[in-house]
Amino acid sequence: MARVPFALPSDPDPQPHLVVEKGRKGRGVGRWVPERKHTLIAKWLVGTQHARAGWKSHIFIDPFCGPGRILVRGEPSTRHGGAVLAWRQSQQTKAPFTQMFIGDIQSDRVNACELRLKHFSANVRPFPGAALDTSKQMVAAIPRGTLALAYLDPYNLKYLSFEIIRSIAALKRVDLAVNFSTMDLDRNVDVEIERGRFDDVAPGWKNVAQGRSRASLHHAFFDYWRGLVSELGFKYSDQMPWVFNEGNRGIYRMVFFSRHPMPIGVWGDIAKGPNLELF
Repeated sequence: MARVPFALPSDPDPQPHLVVEKGRKGRGVGRWVPERKHTLIAKWLVGTQHARAGWKSHIFIDPFCGPGRILVRGEPSTRHGGAVLAWRQSQQTKAPFTQMFIGDIQSDRVNACELRLKHFSANVRPFPGAALDTSKQMVAAIPRGTLALAYLDPYNLKYLSFEIIRSIAALKRVDLAVNFSTMDLDRNVDVEIERGRFDDVAPGWKNVAQGRSRASLHHAFFDYWRGLVSELGFKYSDQMPWVFNEGNRGIYRMVFFSRHPMPIGVWGDIAKGPNLELF
């Protein structure tokens, strides 16, 4: 019997009059957003559903939620954004999230995402404001005994402050799925490091970077950042798939951290290649 291809949840926009994410130039986001980033998260939610079902409280954390709806370049209609996609996928499992914590620095985007989630019966708590602040508020609002998934997908690498991760790491049971923008790091990496543009992303990096060749800075920075997260008590999956743009240039690394081997194992299985279909 042929295996049914994995398909992302798809619904018409319940709030078509509200703002939609259309990418940096307003022409739509790349196809890699649904095909790689969202598909990995959705498959992981399917693969971990039985483990989540044993928890009374499991919460999705997204401090960079956007408006909850995206336009993919070249497509006539819009799709779910990351938080709404995660909620709709969790509804199709044995363990839908008990709460969705969403935040964005633009209040109209938080409001749009909240209304779209509520349309699909999600229990939503909005946190408008900068992720550096709202991540702390989210952690403080999470009940004890909660299993959490933090999805960190900032618009630019410079907004991925390490203090956001440190705040979330205060939770005892939390997994981290991070979209690490290598594209932002690639642009004049030596100049940007000298200016301190990424000091908040990887504190102490400037001292480590001294004496390194420009060609090695990119990989060294990424490895140093992973090490900082690991020092918070996390292990990471060896599978850190690239997300490529239309020009076949790597623009993101998708990195998964956990303190438990099971969710890391599931991530590793689904992230081995774009054609792997486990479910």
